[in-house]
Amino acid sequence: MKKGYEGKEITVYFDSEVCIHSGHCVQSLPTVFDVKRRPWIEADGAPVEDIMRVVDGCPSGALSYERREANGAETSGT
Repeated sequence: MKKGYEGKEITVYFDSEVCIHSGHCVQSLPTVFDVKRRPWIEADGAPVEDIMRVVDGCPSGALSYERREANGAETSGT
């Protein structure tokens, strides 16, 4: 099941059925990804570029995002 976590500039999506629980996200960016917190993804917890880098590095592809640009356009990533 894919769930979205919306921030001011980015929405991070997590698919629990795809996740292999490698810990890449929580180790790389704990200000955004913290399994002890609810909701466990805080999309405003770090600069957007850092979030995109960690999401793009997700080994299972369980994380993805949509970034909102200043002009209203959206950019997607895996």
